[in-house]
Order: sequence, then structure tokens, then C-alpha cells
Amino acid sequence: MSESIQPRIGGHILVDTLLANAVDTVYCVPGESYLPVLDALHDAGAAGSIRTIVTRHEGAASNMAEAHGKLTGRPGICFVTRGPGATHAANGVHTAMQDSTPMILFVGQIEGKFKGREAFQEVDYRRMFGGLAKWATEIDSLERIPEIVARAFSVAMSGRPGPVVVGLPEEVLFGTGSAPAAPQVRVAHAAPEPAALAELQTLLAGAARPLVVVGGSGWTDDGLAALKRFVVANDLPVAASFRRQDLFDNRDPHYVGMLGLGVSPKLAERVRDTDLLLVIGSRLSETVSNGYTLIESPVPKQTMVHVHPDPQELGRVYHARLPIVASLSRFALALDGLAPVAAPAWSAWTAAARADYVAHSTPPQPHADLAGVDLAQVVAHLSDTLPEDAVITNGAGNYTVWVHRFYRYRRRATGLAPTNGAMGYGFPAAIAAKLRDPGRTVVCFAGDGCFMMYPQELMTAMQYGAPMVVIVVNNGMLGTIRMHQEREYPHRVSATDLANPDFVAFARSFGAHAERVERSEDFAAAFARAQSAGRAALIELRTDPRQITPAARLA
Repeated sequence: MSESIQPRIGGHILVDTLLANAVDTVYCVPGESYLPVLDALHDAGAAGSIRTIVTRHEGAASNMAEAHGKLTGRPGICFVTRGPGATHAANGVHTAMQDSTPMILFVGQIEGKFKGREAFQEVDYRRMFGGLAKWATEIDSLERIPEIVARAFSVAMSGRPGPVVVGLPEEVLFGTGSAPAAPQVRVAHAAPEPAALAELQTLLAGAARPLVVVGGSGWTDDGLAALKRFVVANDLPVAASFRRQDLFDNRDPHYVGMLGLGVSPKLAERVRDTDLLLVIGSRLSETVSNGYTLIESPVPKQTMVHVHPDPQELGRVYHARLPIVASLSRFALALDGLAPVAAPAWSAWTAAARADYVAHSTPPQPHADLAGVDLAQVVAHLSDTLPEDAVITNGAGNYTVWVHRFYRYRRRATGLAPTNGAMGYGFPAAIAAKLRDPGRTVVCFAGDGCFMMYPQELMTAMQYGAPMVVIVVNNGMLGTIRMHQEREYPHRVSATDLANPDFVAFARSFGAHAERVERSEDFAAAFARAQSAGRAALIELRTDPRQITPAARLA
């Protein structure tokens, strides 16, 4: 005889379902629309089961949840209130979608009896997020809470991971009733077919200039180790797709650079010249393909093998010679069964590509006529001195070109950066990373415009004890837009100059450690002091606005 199910409040049923799916952290801005959830989180927090991180802006909360998903491979959880809370949080949903990150955004909703009247803060979340998230839904009855939440976890983690948005009507959360418990979600993973692996081996054996492109999300350490064994055994060059450099040790002699903004011209030329592209996980988006010119759509000039966990992605933009539906790590582990190519014909090709990368990622001598800090020297110092598991985060802006070019990533989940180019992402992501693993060094790079998207989150870092370091690159302008502006409309500066606060005084007003650095040679000591401060720290770098990229100046 089955045990009777005791009636509970809807918000408590929801939190119990989160606990059943091993959720230990939620990010939120509280709202009256989901008070029963906050009440249940009180008990979960007291029991040490779920930590609730309250941010000062819903956009920061959703970005933290997205970063959590990148770090753990499981959905980052965010709660926001209805209407304005949801619109603010949309930023993190867009990032999670384009970055293929598992995430669930729970949004308070008005009472069902008021729908259709444009009630207070009313939004149709299915319509709003329908094209922005992987799935957008609403729970229409208390009894279905475990079912819908379990499906949200499954959708967020299956195939190509992504964000799910779940609306929570007030009568569902405040109501009382019985709902059966849902088991912890298990995700199925596809493995490559033996015939596809055999065809890949034939294509590789016949190649003269192969190139591996690694990207995507959902990788495991075992999978990446298997990929490295395959690459080393066959002496293959490996390029990372945009902002996925942490998937392959950049110090390895087979790593040859990143495809995306700031790509090395020589690497771009190699992509055009390769006769076999083995693309594992990457969608080869507009940024990675340089506007679909390095790899043309719909039929690439290169022979292409495209591996992706989502069958709907294969053939959507590119028609590969060999499409393979498979979990990325399952595919990589299956490569252990392939015999290496004997005496590969491309060893010189690999060595030359590596030499080009080393030359491109080695900082040039500073220009004597430029004022302020040389950002290349700063990034190189951190690359040489930070621990292997240090996490580097950034948002969007031309300053990121220095970071991605001169920092050499070593391990998975050490680079948190938005492939959708979202400004403001890096600082909330760094806070989430430090709260997730306090023992790791976490450094955020942010431009002056990028940092000012969510500067108030310094208080979040202080409140919850997240002693990360944010490096604010201050050149007094929105550099990326200024660069495009000067190219299209020379000497007609419009809307790109920035008047900034005193960043040091600003940070200190929150209780954070803060310093200003105006010379490259002063950075190392300032960073050491920031690390030893024992609390959140900000270092402002004054840089020359003329140095718009590592290779270009404003004339």
C-alpha cells in the first residue's frame, strides 16, 4: 500500500524538487510574487542544503547562474520576480542560449484569474522567452510542480545544453496540495556509431593538412583527456572556438590558437587551407567563422567532420561530409578505439601552426610613445604566475582581445566569458566562481564601460565573502564601438566617450581593497597586495586610449 502524500505549500514543493536534483545554490533578487519559495529557502539554508545568494540586480543574478552552469555542467538556478525582474534577467538567458549553458530561470507570475487584463507586472513568458530560451513554460497546477521542474532539468542538460524559463503563478506557489515526488533527473548521452568512426579514420588517413576545432559545452575531464590522447597520438593541430580556450591546454605543442574576435591572421589562413576540419562541439558561429567566410555555408570548401550532441544543429548551417550526433565526451572517449595514423604527413604543418601561435601570443615590446599601462604585460604576468586552476572571467569589449591573445589557459572551466558578447558578464561571473570554490584564484577583467554595467555587485561580493580581484581597464571610452566608428565615420566621435567615477574611491566605499596602477612595472606588486587583502579587490589600470587593439591605434 503506497504511503499517503502530505499536503504542502506549492513553493515548498518546488524547493523540495530542487533539492531532489542536487541544487545547492540559487541566485536571486527577492520578490513578493514568489514569497513561498523564499520561505522554503529559509529552511533549506538553515539546514545547510541550499545557499541563497541575493544580488543587487536581476541581470547579475542571471549571469551568476549562467556562470554556475558553465562551472558545474548542471543548471544554474535563478529566481526573479514578475515583469521587470524577468526583463532584467533576460540578459543571462540570452548568454546561456548562445553559450549552450544549462540554466533554469524561475519567474514569479500574476494570479491566473487576472491574466489577459495587463495586470500589475503581467508578462506572457512563453511569448517573451519563446525564441530566447531552449524552452519557456508555466506551471498551471500545484500537482504538476515536480513534473515540470524535472522536465526543465532534463531539457536544460540534454543534447545541446541551454536555458529554460519557468513561470510560477501565485496561486500555484501559495496554494496547498499534494504532489508526488519526482526522481532526480538522469540525462541520456548519445555515442558515435562505429561506421562513423571508421569513416573518420579513413578521412584522416587521407588528409595532408588537418585541423581540429574544439568547442561547445558539456565536456568532462575524462573526455578532454581522451581528446588529448587522440591529438597527441596523431600529432594534430588544435584550435579552440571563440572563448573556449580552456578546453585544451594552451601550453601543449598541439594547441594553435583561438578562432574568433582577434584571431591570428595566420591561423585564419590555415583554416582556409586545411583539407580536413574535425569540428567537435562548436557551432562554427558567425564569430568563429569570421562571418561565414573562413568556413563557408552551406557547403564548406574544406572536408568537414562535424560532431555535435544536438541532431538539429547538424545540417542547420553547414552540410558536413560526415555529421556525427554524439555527446562530446562520449565521442572523444570513442576515439581511443582508433589506431593512430602511421607517420602522419602533417607533422610540419602542426609544428608551423604552433610556432605561429607562440609568436602571436608572446607580448611585443611596449611602445615607448604610449602612456599608461601596457595591458599585454599585465596579462602575460598573470598567465605566468597564476595557479593552473585560476579562473579568468571577462565581459565584452576590445580589452578582451588582450586577455584571449596573451593568457594561456590550462584547464577546463578556467575561462568564463560570454560568446554572445554581453557587456557586464565578467564581474558577476567572477563572484559566482569565487563563491563556488573559495580556494581558487579568481580574476575578472572588465573595461570601464563593462564594469559599470553591474558595479553595485561589489556589495554582493563583500556581503557573501568573495575575495576575487577585478581589474578595470580604464581608457575613458567604449573602445569597441569607437574602433568601428573611426573606421566607418573617421573623426566623428559620437556617444563613445565615457565620464567615469573615481574607481578606487568607489570600491573603497563598499569596503573593498582598491588601487590605481598607471605604470606597467607597478602592476605585479599591486596585484600581490590585492590577493593578500582577504576581501574583494579592484585594480584600476589607466591605459592609453590610442591603443585600441594590440595591433591597431586610433590615428
